[in-house]
Amino acid sequence: MPVALDAMGGDYGPGVLVEGAIEAARDFGVETILVGDEGTLKGLLEEKGANGLPLDIVHASQVVSMDEAPSEALRRKKDSTIQVSFGLIRDGRATACVSAGNSGATMASALFTLGRIKGVRPAIATVMPTLKEPVVLIDVGANVDCKPIHLYQFAIMGHVFSKIHLKKDSPSIGLLSIGEEDTKGNVQVKKAYDMLQASELNFVGNVEGRDIFKGDVDVVVCDGFVGNI
Repeated sequence: MPVALDAMGGDYGPGVLVEGAIEAARDFGVETILVGDEGTLKGLLEEKGANGLPLDIVHASQVVSMDEAPSEALRRKKDSTIQVSFGLIRDGRATACVSAGNSGATMASALFTLGRIKGVRPAIATVMPTLKEPVVLIDVGANVDCKPIHLYQFAIMGHVFSKIHLKKDSPSIGLLSIGEEDTKGNVQVKKAYDMLQASELNFVGNVEGRDIFKGDVDVVVCDGFVGNI
């Protein structure tokens, strides 16, 4: 089943995004639904000689700009490329959505259109390069204020992501803090430390910011305010 691509979002859409979809189709056979202005996308595909590749187009008449408030975008732009992309997942026509556009609107649209697991706080993860192997950093901007249970949930999600996508049998998890000792950190971090220590996850303790790029752990957990910085 194909991936839905917000083909108009980001700083360099749609040209760079269409090129990426073409390369993914040619090199890896990735099926993609390009969501955006049909006329513009057809012209780009013809210009780049994409005939015969597994690329389809679904028209969307609106685009969410990078500086728009997510709540406003959801209300005013029902036919935005982001909302239409998630609608394709909801309707069983796509398995995932890729967007280089407004991350807040992307998260909000995902929640509004697809829902979430009851009691679980969604987070944004990114894969960072290190001196060794890539590390998953979570959360990087979805949640500015977090409770200890949220950090614990992020660790579980990071564990699953690392295990499935980075092929780690037992991903090691570090909690971002101001020191390696278990007494370091604010109240939320200290309580999250105790929860992780008592869990069945491969929790290795606190890590500092400088440790992220060493690659000594597979997953680094933090709140979205710190992670975004």
